Amino acid sequence: MQIAVISDTHSPTRGPAPPKPCLARFATADLILHAEDHCDVVSLVALRLIGPPVVTVHGNVDEAAVRRTLPRETSIKVEGVRIAIIHDAGPAHGRIDRLRRLFPEADVVIFGHTHIPRIERTDDGFLILNPGSPTDRRRQQVHTMAELRIE
Repeated sequence: MQIAVISDTHSPTRGPAPPKPCLARFATADLILHAEDHCDVVSLVALRLIGPPVVTVHGNVDEAAVRRTLPRETSIKVEGVRIAIIHDAGPAHGRIDRLRRLFPEADVVIFGHTHIPRIERTDDGFLILNPGSPTDRRRQQVHTMAELRIE
């Protein structure tokens, strides 16, 4: 199972649609996870039209229609792996422990908000992942996304 993971696209307010290499990854993925800040319904619909199923939550700058449509957080099970998604995971200090308490059944927690790519894993395999942003890199050198492979 190949999963494309993105966050903070902020389309169209801060960036255009994701770049072509990113869209190509989406098209070949089995699933797309988005840790939000789509901003508007049009960009959310465009993402869903790419093809693979999309699981997403709302972010802090999404318009009201998006916030009404999507949950603040969600959790799914993919091939035996429990994946939770939330937009804002709070301050960096204590983040991994806080997310483990918030999602005690999760094996992986996907989050966004910071636009800073980040991956952390505990000794027992609990994983947190921020894919950064494919459209609004802010202080990062490059635009980013992540891919998860479940085998």
